Amino acid sequence: MTTALDLDPFREAAMIAAQNDAFRRSILGNPPVADAPQGQFVMTRGVAALGPDAQLELTRHVAAFDAFNADSDPQGWHEMGGIEFDGTTVWFKIDGVDAPSHNGIAMCQTGFVGSQ
Repeated sequence: MTTALDLDPFREAAMIAAQNDAFRRSILGNPPVADAPQGQFVMTRGVAALGPDAQLELTRHVAAFDAFNADSDPQGWHEMGGIEFDGTTVWFKIDGVDAPSHNGIAMCQTGFVGSQ
């Protein structure tokens, strides 16, 4: 079995980014993403309070997000991003853990990572 200690940092970052990309693209479930990690998609109360239409729109933006760069993604893991929505930056974050049932994305407008 390959562990993170067996990989050079660039290969490890590429592997983590690929896993995070697959999970993020799989959150809508249609079409299925092959080999996507299992996980949970969660959101803060603030995002939930926006209502189902806004939640779906934000989820679509998270699933399609690909604006990672050296400033916003210095480790190259594709684990976090910000989406402009209705004049507010909404942040998402992917946390991968050993137990696949605990993977997830958290979205929020304020407080989680920050807003602009």
